[in-house]
Amino acid sequence: MRDDIPDKRVETDESRADLAAAVGVTRQTIDAIERERYDPSLEPAFGLADHFDCRIEDVFAPDD
Repeated sequence: MRDDIPDKRVETDESRADLAAAVGVTRQTIDAIERERYDPSLEPAFGLADHFDCRIEDVFAPDD
């Protein structure tokens, strides 16, 4: 699964810790998602999309 979280996080000038606090997960979770070592469950995935004010498909896309 490819994700655009690192790009979106940089665009909003947020640290991993800031993003984690806003979404309600740990900094380590954001780190693992960004490194593609963890695919989040629906709740954090939708939380990230909501935080970035976009559709979940704009944040996460399956590998082709």
